[in-house]
Amino acid sequence: MKTTERTEYTEDKYPYSELTGKIIKCAIDVHKTLGPGFTENIYEKALICELKHTGLDVKNQVLISVIYKDMVVGEHRLDLLVEGEVIVENKAVRDFDDIHKAQVLSYLKATGKRLGLLLNFAKTKLEIQRIVL
Repeated sequence: MKTTERTEYTEDKYPYSELTGKIIKCAIDVHKTLGPGFTENIYEKALICELKHTGLDVKNQVLISVIYKDMVVGEHRLDLLVEGEVIVENKAVRDFDDIHKAQVLSYLKATGKRLGLLLNFAKTKLEIQRIVL
């Protein structure tokens, strides 16, 4: 595959662009169908259905360990891990807070992944934040 400077820049700044495009399209489809007003759990299950229907590998409620100085000091659960690469955190909140972004950044650090998507289904238009480590 021929790589141009623009493609290298894009992949550097926007890793997994093709994959995240598919995930975002699925999330938009879920939001258009269900609209705002449901709990995060409902959106998570609907998004899993949509992602699987698209042919993507998706795991939900993935347990991860938090390591400090070679010692496990805690555990967290990822909402979704798509294709083993992109962490998706679903929210149904009035507005994103700094803590939501910090949560995804923490997940990225704990897993060594580069990219997370923070999705808010509670708005009339799906709210999306790309978080790159």
